[in-house]
Amino acid sequence: MPTIVHFDIPADNTERAKNFYSSLFGWKYEKPFETMEYYLVSTEDLEGKPGLGGGLGERGTPDQRTMNYIGVSSVDEYLPKIEKLGGKVLMSKTAVPGMGYLAICLDTENNTFGIWEENEGAQ
Repeated sequence: MPTIVHFDIPADNTERAKNFYSSLFGWKYEKPFETMEYYLVSTEDLEGKPGLGGGLGERGTPDQRTMNYIGVSSVDEYLPKIEKLGGKVLMSKTAVPGMGYLAICLDTENNTFGIWEENEGAQ
C-alpha cells in the first residue's frame, strides 16, 4: 500500500531551520548536492530506530509549504488515476537523476502532495 516516504520543508533561512529542527527533535542533516542549498533529513522514532526521511531546502516561491511524498510503484500509472478522481497534476513526471521520478499534484481539497517512484536508473 502506498505510504508517505519523504517530506520536504522549505525554508527562508536553511541554517536557522536546521538549527530549529535539530535542537527540537535531534534531526541530522546531509548535503548531497554541492550546487544546491538542500539537505537530506534523518529522523528516528521514539525508540531510536530510523524514521521517515525528508529534505530541507531553500523556499522556491513565497507560497511554498511543507509537502509529503507518497511512494508509488509507477508515477505514470498514478497520474491518470489522480486526474480521474478529481485531482490535478501540477508538475508532470520529473526525473531526479540516479534516484527516481516525482510528480506534484493537487487533491480534491486543494492540498498539494507529491508522488515518488524510486528508480536508480532515472535520467
